[in-house]
Amino acid sequence: MEALEQVVSAVKGFFNSFGIPVSGETIPFKVIALLGTGIFLTVRLGFVQLRHLAHGFAVTSGRYDDPNDPGDVSHFQALTTALSATVGIGNIAGAAWAIHWGGPGALFWMWMTALLGMATKFSEVTLAQRYRNVEKPKDGPKWEGTVSGGPMYYIERGLGPKWRPLAIFFAIMLGTTAFLTGNAVQANTLADTMRSSFGIPNLVTGLVAAAIIGAVIIGGITRIGKVTGFLAPIMAAIYVAGAMTIILLNYDQLLPSFALIFREAFNPSAGVAGTGIGAILVTMNWGVDRGLFSNEAGQGSAPIAHAAAKTEEPVSEGVVGLVEPFIDTIVIVTMTALVIVMTGVWNEKVPSALTMDGGDITYIIDHGNQVYEEAPAPSQINVADGGQLITAGEPAFAWHDVIVDEFFTDKDQTAPFSGVINPGDNAVADDGTTYSILYADAPEGGAPLTMLGFRRGLSKIGDFGHYIVLISVLLFGISTAISWSYYGDRCAMYLFGPRAVLPYKVVYILMHVAGALVAANIAWDLGDIFLSIVILPNLLALLLLSGEVRKLMDGYFERKPWIESAKARQRWKEQQK
Repeated sequence: MEALEQVVSAVKGFFNSFGIPVSGETIPFKVIALLGTGIFLTVRLGFVQLRHLAHGFAVTSGRYDDPNDPGDVSHFQALTTALSATVGIGNIAGAAWAIHWGGPGALFWMWMTALLGMATKFSEVTLAQRYRNVEKPKDGPKWEGTVSGGPMYYIERGLGPKWRPLAIFFAIMLGTTAFLTGNAVQANTLADTMRSSFGIPNLVTGLVAAAIIGAVIIGGITRIGKVTGFLAPIMAAIYVAGAMTIILLNYDQLLPSFALIFREAFNPSAGVAGTGIGAILVTMNWGVDRGLFSNEAGQGSAPIAHAAAKTEEPVSEGVVGLVEPFIDTIVIVTMTALVIVMTGVWNEKVPSALTMDGGDITYIIDHGNQVYEEAPAPSQINVADGGQLITAGEPAFAWHDVIVDEFFTDKDQTAPFSGVINPGDNAVADDGTTYSILYADAPEGGAPLTMLGFRRGLSKIGDFGHYIVLISVLLFGISTAISWSYYGDRCAMYLFGPRAVLPYKVVYILMHVAGALVAANIAWDLGDIFLSIVILPNLLALLLLSGEVRKLMDGYFERKPWIESAKARQRWKEQQK
């Protein structure tokens, strides 16, 4: 496992090394590509995310739905399917990791990613509808769906047959990303949460969740749309209600928290991230990284769900796509971040049980002046009276990338540990006693950090806040994996035809179990690697097809076809009566 972690970390570092060097640090190409495309499309489309957001909410409400339009699901179900894939672990764990590694200022860059991403999402959803493949089955609805759409279709059909190799490349990459970002990361966070909360083994959680997911996804997009259309609004309502309660209970911290977020975005405090311009770049990178993971703008995944919506007007679903990053990042991620910042848990060390072979362990070299570097695990670490005996230039034991100050053998932290820590294995005391777990004050990260914030934030009215996050993680993680299975099977459909859909689903279910068993950093890093790759062909297509998107948008708002759609819906409702 340790060797795999090192390989994955090296590959991720390789991809992040591509970019623009600034004062000894590098702005990753992924950050440049996403923000640059978002800026270009925002200007090219005349700030569509500001001018037509209200219309997006109107279309989402269903008032303009024409039941006779081609497609598999309604506008609302298409949105909830996409939201179920985005409103999930990225909002709970992803936002928390962004703040842990990038500081509170990372939220600002998540906002920027979302605002610019709204124009990107509008473009890719509109194109997905424009170039989707729609079948008309003779024998009633097909369980594998009648619609297939997404970047692979608008790359090939929009740019021309000579671009088919790029479309195939995208489909392969996104189909693989579905196994990782949409599946393994969800399974890993679910398993980690259940193990830390109830001591349930990862394998058990993985098997149970896989069974639930399998029961839904085998039914195809129609069943997925029904389940997500029910679950997504309930999940979001519970989570936002809990967060809003915390904000109201701690209203005096609201303005100082916003001030801290804006200040840290451009002048981060020295810490794990480093100092000077390096800290700014790390903060920006984590904000964009987790912003992308949260709202998926530019990634090319959500358009696959939106392509299945019942409509003959591509732009009518494009404006629904505008709503997605707004709800996902501007609303829900902000709720998560405010809870973590307002309650002060983002930079605190709390009593923790450190599993000696756990995936949350890293090894850090302290270069002084609060500049740190991650390093391979040493052969052993000597500890005396709880403190690490580390000389300059040697890696120290760290938990979530923060060096541990003092180890104890008991939960109450009254008996300091003295002996040797064997990385990836155990700790052996001077008297020969072997420990698989040591105790220390250490920072939380991911979903446990969000749970800590909710628990502390709601402590004035009871000790139940962490259960809101626990329930949300369970529901979000499962719903995200359900929606991502559809993204992956559409890629399989494009590459190999309808016969590949069922085998893909079976492998997807098995991968969920595997994802529950790997270390957390491996799951997240693998997902980030494939995200860095899969965005490139999609962003290129969006830039090249931006003129067509502008023509479709202008024509739609000049014709106002939603008026006739509303009349058609009214006639249908009268016929049903």
